[in-house]
Amino acid sequence: MKIDIYTHIIPPRYKEAMGKVAPELWAQVGKTPTLSDLDHRFRIMDKQEGVKQVLTMAMTAMSILEDRRRAIDFARRANDEMAELVARYPDRFFAGVASLPMTDMEPALEELERAITQLKLKGLQLNTSINEKPLNLEELLPLFQKMAEYDLPVWIHPVRPIDRDDYEKYFMNHVFGWPYESTVVMNHLVLNGLFERIPGSKVIIHHCGALVPFFAARIEEAYNASSAIHGMKGKTSKPPLDYFKMFYADTALSGSTAGLMCGHAFFGADRLLFGTDMPYDSEHGARNVGRIIDAVEAMTISDAEKKMIFEENARRLLGVRDEA
Repeated sequence: MKIDIYTHIIPPRYKEAMGKVAPELWAQVGKTPTLSDLDHRFRIMDKQEGVKQVLTMAMTAMSILEDRRRAIDFARRANDEMAELVARYPDRFFAGVASLPMTDMEPALEELERAITQLKLKGLQLNTSINEKPLNLEELLPLFQKMAEYDLPVWIHPVRPIDRDDYEKYFMNHVFGWPYESTVVMNHLVLNGLFERIPGSKVIIHHCGALVPFFAARIEEAYNASSAIHGMKGKTSKPPLDYFKMFYADTALSGSTAGLMCGHAFFGADRLLFGTDMPYDSEHGARNVGRIIDAVEAMTISDAEKKMIFEENARRLLGVRDEA
């Protein structure tokens, strides 16, 4: 089996409800039919034997709704339907991930408890910013503490408004901006001491750890220099790079074996997870899944490590034993 740890979906009923309050977003969703058309999704999945998907929400309530009551309502709708899909199609979907109303912490914590304990969703999805503000560990500490208690991971997905001045041309927000935003959040979480303050925290970063694996030596030397020259101190007892290696990363690099080997060299095989970003590619999900499988197979690592990446790490992270 291959467990795709990072796929996106907008469940059909959620899509229809969203169309009533945000018709412009409903129109955007229609450009990627695989997000909501399950038959279309299954036809694509049939092309790759043995792949099961972990579902994360696209167009989450925290992304599209600032009104408190609507955000709570849509988060509940999303989590209910996500759980229904996993229960209805166990041969297709390995697990679902919760999304929350991030207007304030009390309803977020209440919905998190319901999603994990009652609906049996297997983690929490956060964006790199909430209402255009970067993730703030101090504000989100209760969520990370709860996830550590549940012993389940937090998925972090990059977002950045497309109308920022520096991103207004050439689709730079998507190509370069999203990996940058992921890297910024990793840096904030590391230097604010997440992994020391909440031991056992599990955080999955998209796109194979974004910029961090490639710039690992620069990160190390830059922080050494900043400490020596400017007296900069973080809230950690060990070098920052030690904590960057505590993240988990997916394989969603659109089929680059060289990029995956860089991620493997940094994180190790036990922190890499097969993930495809499905259905976001030029063929609505039909292109990248096969390319990424081929890229993992082409890595110059052992078959045992490939099995870890394709399946075993996800089972361990989500606490789901081998069905055999």
